[in-house]
Amino acid sequence: MFKESPIIRRKSRQIMVGNVPVGGGAPISVQSMTNTLTTDVAATVAQINALEAVGADIVRVSVPTMDAAEAFREIKLQTNIPLVADIHFDYRIALKVAEYGVDCLRINPGNIGREDRVRSVVECARDNNIPIRIGVNGGSLEKDIQERYTEPTPEALLESAMRHVDILDCLNFHEFKVSVKASDVFLAVGAYRLLAKQIDNPLHLGITEAGGLRSGSVKSSVGLGLLLAEGIGDTLRVSLAADPIEEIKVGFDILKSLKLRSRGINFIACPSCSRQEFDVISTVNALEQRVEDIMTPMDVSIIGCIVNGPGEALVSDLGLTGSSKKSGYYLDGIRQKERFDNTNLVDQLEQRIRAKAKMLDASNQIAIQELD
Repeated sequence: MFKESPIIRRKSRQIMVGNVPVGGGAPISVQSMTNTLTTDVAATVAQINALEAVGADIVRVSVPTMDAAEAFREIKLQTNIPLVADIHFDYRIALKVAEYGVDCLRINPGNIGREDRVRSVVECARDNNIPIRIGVNGGSLEKDIQERYTEPTPEALLESAMRHVDILDCLNFHEFKVSVKASDVFLAVGAYRLLAKQIDNPLHLGITEAGGLRSGSVKSSVGLGLLLAEGIGDTLRVSLAADPIEEIKVGFDILKSLKLRSRGINFIACPSCSRQEFDVISTVNALEQRVEDIMTPMDVSIIGCIVNGPGEALVSDLGLTGSSKKSGYYLDGIRQKERFDNTNLVDQLEQRIRAKAKMLDASNQIAIQELD
């Protein structure tokens, strides 16, 4: 079993979104977007803090009006995580949130209007060390591009992206990242592959409007997984018609499966069959909910029988192998004399998982101190 990802990542320049590095070999950051009314400061702050609590690195906030910009000022004062302001068309909103300390501007320079307006936003971003995200979407391409290609294609998304990139390049501004999202997996993947060959700026990955929790997670996993496996991508958002917290969870699960980020517990569990000696499904579901607050990287295998259980337990931090009435328990791949009563597995496993997490945290802290 690989302890580190075999993926060779695409080389890209690095930008800073607040205190989070994006690109240049930095860990792939996971982000989401608030779905509260931005003018409802209390609700938006609560959602941002909830997203940070489950591991979000960056949060995007829509700022469609000047009233929302004033609300953003209060939101920024009450939160700690880097915030991206999502702005369309009105350059004055960009200037206002820059004044209020935004960490990144999501604004397409070609949509702002006159050259002097574009220049004022870019110069403001430069003066305040604020990066820009160019965000191209297959559903909102420029009219002339739509007419020329008749339908969204990877080449159409690339042309739109490069149109905005060229504007920033002409203004000698290079602190930006780019996304070329589409709701169709093959369209998005094709566009990102083309873009990755054209520029060395960081790429923000996403399958936009992916769908509900189940279908959207599957679609995002397929699309983002294809790109990430090729080394493409520096930050990502899983776009779900669901609680934004789920976007963060799915995003980290995708990265964990490719061994690109290790945050929280990686459960290795069998789908269950007639050989199972305990209810694997309910045990795993209950444990996932109970220990989702643990951010310590850890592999935990929960297998319902002795056919595959010992093999998985040997390469896990903590393993359980189903047996009649009492199941075998492994710690760091070593079979323990202790056995767990099958009627009370969740409590017993939670206790051992938390103890192991504390031990790993303490060991990591000692290692850090020794390096210092």
